[in-house]
Amino acid sequence: MEQSQSKSSAGRIAEPIAGKQVRIPAGPVLLFGDLDRPEGAVGIALFAHGSGSSRKSPRNRAVASALVEGGLATLLFDLLTPEEEEIDSRTGALRFDIGLLAQRLIEATDWVADQKLTSDLPVGYFGASTGAAAALVAAAERPAAVRAVVSRGGRPDLAGPALPHVRAATLLIVGGADYRVLALNREALAKLQTEKELVVVRGATHLFEEPGALSEVARLAGAWFLRYLRAHIARAG
Repeated sequence: MEQSQSKSSAGRIAEPIAGKQVRIPAGPVLLFGDLDRPEGAVGIALFAHGSGSSRKSPRNRAVASALVEGGLATLLFDLLTPEEEEIDSRTGALRFDIGLLAQRLIEATDWVADQKLTSDLPVGYFGASTGAAAALVAAAERPAAVRAVVSRGGRPDLAGPALPHVRAATLLIVGGADYRVLALNREALAKLQTEKELVVVRGATHLFEEPGALSEVARLAGAWFLRYLRAHIARAG
């Protein structure tokens, strides 16, 4: 299902959060992250940042802040180590290593399941750019753990053969003026065989920098996560 959304200046996003700092083991390396769990949280959203970005991405942190206000826990973490980020800043190669990024996200998902603070929370992924592809690959690998995926200006096409195996309800959010990425998202949507939706934010470009555009992303993501993560809690209860 595809629909369009107009820009709105309503629902101003709160200031970025400064969550509890955590360290996540991922094979031989440690990944640094910020974890925030509000009282009464109904689920947790793990953020997979996009090309050349990190857990400090102002756009992802703004969305995370809005999700926390809406009753969701969030984990923003670096998919790459500082040394890897230095290599990637020179070569741009690791940001497109979807297999590596997906494996790091899987490691973080397993870590969340083992932590007393978060083990009771159903999991969703919020992916941006190439991080969206990593989120979909990881969701296909952890179908019992991951209940919802939201992509912001993502490259779900880079998930390739994993797309038909995704079982998590998937929302693709794309700017209406992000023409090439919009076309790629429409192609990926057709390959998904789960509950899915493509929402086009009219007039928005790739980074959703237009007035109200990022607020709309946060609103759509929050509603999607609450719908599908709450549904899992209801079924489990």
